[in-house]
Amino acid sequence: MPKILIIEDEAAIRRVLVKILSEENDTYQVEEAEDGLVGVEKIKKEDYDLVLCDIKMPKMDGVEVLEAVRKIKPETPMVMISGHGDLDTAVNTMRLGAFDYISKPPDLNRLLNTVRIALDRKELVVENKMLKKKVSKNYEMIGESDAIARIKDMIDKVAPTDARVLVTGPNGTGKELVAHWLHQKSERSKGPMIEVNCAAIPSELIESELFGHVKGAFTSANKDRAGKFEAANGGTIFLDEIGDMSLSAQAKVLRALQESRIQRVGSDKDIKVNVRVVAATNKDLKKEIEDGKFREDLYHRLAVILIEVPALNDRREDIPLLINYFAEKISKEQGNAKKNFSDKAIKLLQNYDWTGNIRELRNVVERLIILGGKEVSEADVKAFASK
Repeated sequence: MPKILIIEDEAAIRRVLVKILSEENDTYQVEEAEDGLVGVEKIKKEDYDLVLCDIKMPKMDGVEVLEAVRKIKPETPMVMISGHGDLDTAVNTMRLGAFDYISKPPDLNRLLNTVRIALDRKELVVENKMLKKKVSKNYEMIGESDAIARIKDMIDKVAPTDARVLVTGPNGTGKELVAHWLHQKSERSKGPMIEVNCAAIPSELIESELFGHVKGAFTSANKDRAGKFEAANGGTIFLDEIGDMSLSAQAKVLRALQESRIQRVGSDKDIKVNVRVVAATNKDLKKEIEDGKFREDLYHRLAVILIEVPALNDRREDIPLLINYFAEKISKEQGNAKKNFSDKAIKLLQNYDWTGNIRELRNVVERLIILGGKEVSEADVKAFASK
């Protein structure tokens, strides 16, 4: 049931608004506040789907209420109520974050239409937040070590910008998690996030995969096809294992970064793209440059920001948290109750040499859940961890 708060110092106007809203939709739960101070206190204690707020009030005017609500409940839509002399102020409140404004005396159709649209928008905002939470859970960064704290801090600083990021670290450390968080916390989060594993695509096909092709460009090109850069337009492209990309493809990626334009294979027509590039590698690209396998100019274009993800052996204090996280996640996937690990079992796993990093730890946890006892014991670890 949508909950609406009316903040208005004139009792007669409040009664009119309550009557209009109640008669229009008996599912609206309408509450009143006689001034801005009372209204803000109510908003602090309750969640409202919509607030109708007068502009000119004693004690605390509508602009001050709007600014306060933007701080404490920024997702709450606010519709301002303006007298004839307050129109300039009402327009200014839109710049401050108000959803809309209505004039006194309120026009019935305009009021009801504005309320319906504002409530629909709030519902969409809530749905999007829930969807983002579901997506984010697949890419959680688990850990409280100093190394992980530094990475999270770096992501918070870099994500809102369009700066290109190069993520480095051994295989299985979670470099793709960093890329997803950079996207999800960016202004591009509503756009696509396109992943390309450069190591998994044959060198002769990588250019077509990235930039697309036109019909007849090569033997199997039966029709025009858009590439990953076009698919990522308005969002982020994640070039995983970029150290395995051919020199020819590197040259085209460099041009795309320099000019924000690409050409499909077999075409000389430029296509403009607006893409943020995040790249990752487990290789030492400076060594690759020395060996003539990677372009130095591309490296400097990609490595505006460098984020290094540590090996699991370098953040052993996070292993208990990761074990607990994987145990809960795997149990849910299998439809079983969560299986606990004994303190001795966790201690033993903390001391293992995790050459496969987090990916290896997850596999071992799953194996122990399947083969271990009701509580995974030290003996289970010694029997089934296969180190």
